[in-house]
Amino acid sequence: MSSLALAAAAPLCLVAVTATASPAIIPAGPPGASSTGALMEASVSAMEEGTEEGFEGAATGPFTVLESEVGTWRVTQGAAAINGDHVRTGARSLHLTGGRRCEIELDFEDLGGAGRLGFWAERWTRATPFECTVAARVGGQWSALVDASEDVVIGGFRTEVTAVLPSGADGLRIRCMSPPGKGVLIDDVVLEPARPMAVVGCRALQPLLPVLVGNELNPILAVEVQTRGFLEPLELESISFDLTGTSSADQLERVEIFHGGASLELSYDQPDQALGEGDRFGRARRPGKDPARRQTVRGEQVLAPGRNVFWISVTPSPGADIDGRVDARVRSVVVSGEEVPVEDPSPAATQRLGLALRSAGSGGSRAYRIPGLVTTPKGTLIAVYDIRWNGWGDLPGRIDVGCSRSVDGGRSWSPMEVIMTQGAGLAGGASDGNRWRGDGVGDPAVLVDRERGHVHVLAAWSHGDRAWRGSGPGLAPEETGQLMLATSTDDGRSFGPLRNLTAMVKDPAWAYLLQGPGRGITMGDGRLVFPAQFQLGPEEGRTPHSTVLVSADGGATWSIGTGARPDTTEAAVVELADGELMLNMRDDRGGSRAVLTSVDEGATWATHSSSRSALSEPVCMASLIHVGRELRGVADGRLLFSNPAVASAPRRRMSIRASEDGGESWPKDRWLLLDEGKSAGYSCLTMIDEETVGILYEGSRAHMTFQRVPLSELFPAGSDDPPRGGR
Repeated sequence: MSSLALAAAAPLCLVAVTATASPAIIPAGPPGASSTGALMEASVSAMEEGTEEGFEGAATGPFTVLESEVGTWRVTQGAAAINGDHVRTGARSLHLTGGRRCEIELDFEDLGGAGRLGFWAERWTRATPFECTVAARVGGQWSALVDASEDVVIGGFRTEVTAVLPSGADGLRIRCMSPPGKGVLIDDVVLEPARPMAVVGCRALQPLLPVLVGNELNPILAVEVQTRGFLEPLELESISFDLTGTSSADQLERVEIFHGGASLELSYDQPDQALGEGDRFGRARRPGKDPARRQTVRGEQVLAPGRNVFWISVTPSPGADIDGRVDARVRSVVVSGEEVPVEDPSPAATQRLGLALRSAGSGGSRAYRIPGLVTTPKGTLIAVYDIRWNGWGDLPGRIDVGCSRSVDGGRSWSPMEVIMTQGAGLAGGASDGNRWRGDGVGDPAVLVDRERGHVHVLAAWSHGDRAWRGSGPGLAPEETGQLMLATSTDDGRSFGPLRNLTAMVKDPAWAYLLQGPGRGITMGDGRLVFPAQFQLGPEEGRTPHSTVLVSADGGATWSIGTGARPDTTEAAVVELADGELMLNMRDDRGGSRAVLTSVDEGATWATHSSSRSALSEPVCMASLIHVGRELRGVADGRLLFSNPAVASAPRRRMSIRASEDGGESWPKDRWLLLDEGKSAGYSCLTMIDEETVGILYEGSRAHMTFQRVPLSELFPAGSDDPPRGGR
């Protein structure tokens, strides 16, 4: 897959016609003229345009007959339903639910000759066997059109199925075979008659994404060329642009343009994987010191019917200032010798620089997850995270805890070190050197003891399958997950032997006990507090509860609070101005965060006024810090919160939100959007200094993304303007 886009698979049936005529370019009209975003002429008839179906007018749930824009759908074997949870565009898709054979037929009007079929598909199972085929009906007879069985992939609508319809076709049959209840999802079905290709729209688009030092590819702006027709295909010949709005253009090592296929979706699994040469449209000159200097990139890219996306991408120099910004504006687009009008050539977003602290494949690990971040009294940044050697999966698995340090405010970092490892050598663990599939330690939380300068890292050890699902009652490693603590007394340069806290704090009846993850705090009176979570025993349904772990003696001994509320897990904790502990929790009900407070170290809890209302989230971990206490132990009302700022999956729009009244309110003009792409979505905040916030998060462009944010953008003095970069 392309690293710049979760692009369509190669068309399954291509039209090979050489262009012989000058291009047809239709002037741009008003935005939103069609559901695809193309700018169509109003005078063109529906039959000339063809039809598109996104199933938006259908009710969710099973059906046998469905009237739609493209025709009448009839389930002839098996079952089908309208899905409202997983879509490519809009709010609906078609789900063929599989089984031994599931078939659906589409009756439509004869297009008056040959035509084109297109739709986007997502495989809804990893199991085999899996088949997805399309047949066309001509004169009452069915003939095979496309076999997409090997091309349709899992994870988002990443495959476009496209084929030429034979003359006289008036029906389609889509057949799926898979395990029952699985099948395939289909969206954005297009039928159009045969006609020469024409450009019907061109616009610049700019999703807000971080530009990361350490990434070869950083998309900063997209050029979308929309076409109709498939005969006499057109060719994109050049894109001209400049980098107006870029703070330090001379710190860019390369500027390139890539063909991203038909999708604007960006991969967060392999964001820095190089595109094949066939996807590189061309390379610009180095911009030098003048960002306004016009640059023209020439190439030869045959356009496909429908949407064609081209990304302007930059590569920052290794020493680029991560406090800088990058922006671009389109000057011109030339298709087959004709300049195309560009709608909105300079969108409002500006990309913020950052650093790819850990990416897929770096250090020999396939994935990194679960960020934790703190600032020591000496100003050193300590980052911790899961090293998931074999892939994305949670415990049990081959997972260790890694650590990186920065002594210059996050501008550069030390090489990764493994500070907590699996298998033999763990206190209280196996003595036989067993490092089998289920032995791992992860989900770290990090805490700085501000009185002593010590750094504590708390993580869960799964010996065998003793994690979220496999852990059970008891205290021994063979029975239940273990709570392990590593401590550094030298500002995070090294960590001592692991301590097993399980017997000290776990109720033997509980099925599981683990930390935050993320980070803990030092209270004003010196007590140390980690957020934590536990599962009740199997007889009580393994119901999870968030809570806190507290130490009054610098981490020598620990006690545990009661469960704040059922069905809560990954929590963040702060001490409010009045000394109360606020626990901000992931809530399995979804939609928003649960927030409770305690005046007695977690022995009892009270529901906060903001609970389940103020902070939207798609069921995810989040971070919360108290600005004043982080900096100087000042008990003011300034809180910062980070998470994917959406109410439902997928996790996207990583943001920082600010409160000046102790979390009672989170005004929308104090929301700062950092990364609107899809990601795993965990994050952790710290105050770097009195003027700068640091955030380490699972982003769309790197597994561990680090960025610096001026505090003034979140608490602008005497201004009601939204934070810069927000939407």
